[in-house]
Amino acid sequence: MDLDQLDLNPRITAAIKKGRLRSVKEVLCYSGPDLQRLTSLSTHDVQHLLRVAALHLQGSRVLTALQLFQQRESFPEQHQRLSLGCPVLDQFLGGGLPLEGITDLAGRSSAGKTQLGLQLCLTVQFPRQYGGLEAGAVYICTEDAFPSKRLWQLIKQQQQLRTDVPGEVIQKIRFSNHIFIEHAADVDALLECVSKRVPILLSRGMARLVVVDSVAAPFRCEYDAQALATRAKHLQSLGAALRRLSSTFRSPVLCINQVMETVEEQESMPRPLGAWDEHLSPALGITWANQILMRLMVDRAHEDDASMGLPRSPARTIRVLSAPHLPLSSCCYTVSAEGIRGIPGTESC
Repeated sequence: MDLDQLDLNPRITAAIKKGRLRSVKEVLCYSGPDLQRLTSLSTHDVQHLLRVAALHLQGSRVLTALQLFQQRESFPEQHQRLSLGCPVLDQFLGGGLPLEGITDLAGRSSAGKTQLGLQLCLTVQFPRQYGGLEAGAVYICTEDAFPSKRLWQLIKQQQQLRTDVPGEVIQKIRFSNHIFIEHAADVDALLECVSKRVPILLSRGMARLVVVDSVAAPFRCEYDAQALATRAKHLQSLGAALRRLSSTFRSPVLCINQVMETVEEQESMPRPLGAWDEHLSPALGITWANQILMRLMVDRAHEDDASMGLPRSPARTIRVLSAPHLPLSSCCYTVSAEGIRGIPGTESC
């Protein structure tokens, strides 16, 4: 930025240029004493220089956070989300998954975690006007083999699930060609994968989604009580690597997590944060919780929920446990042959 644009005494401008400072931003990078040494200006002149430079960069108008949110249509890239492929779930999650940050999806077996991960691998390939990112996905398996049979079933059923997308658009997408599968059986392999191989795919634009299924498996098998410090260090390294990928390439990261069951000694004691009626809470503890942006939890609906008139297909519930942009809330959904669908009217806070 040109220093001549600043409303300064010519004497001060000449001193700045003599000190070999070339821009307003460069001026603001120095402290007051450093500027005095470089320019030989008085303390009063340096303070005036810093004040004028700061006001010049700030501009004539200051916007509040509320005003920026109200003008979000002017910044579509900053408010973009990855659709889940279901309008009910998209509305429940404020448009879908954030493009920057780690989303933790916890739940016990048969709750539909892997189903949602596969569905996102297809959704990310759609054009942007249909909630996609026009790129592929990286699916990292840490315990079970990749569910290729179920993936093919979902691909064949995309026209039934995505009724909002024209059939010719769906037929043009070669879904299976853009899902890159990695297997990481231990922590070292997982760290190497996310730090070396995954960045190559993201940097080339071949993928814009990373799914880790599951993040807890390597850490629950390899460590005992004496190695908790090492476990925490590796969790922090993994979280840092995934956050860096997400931020650099604006790619959402979905980490499928397991759950642990807590036992309350007294009925009157408060339940742990995020615990359900069954006393379930996400695995990996506070170390991993500090790495994530949003935490979701899924489970099968209780038998008592049959009175709600839910469909014959077994209903599940997805809950927002923590998110900077969403309230604590829940929504029911079903898993069928064509994929995951939210049940309208079941959203609650």
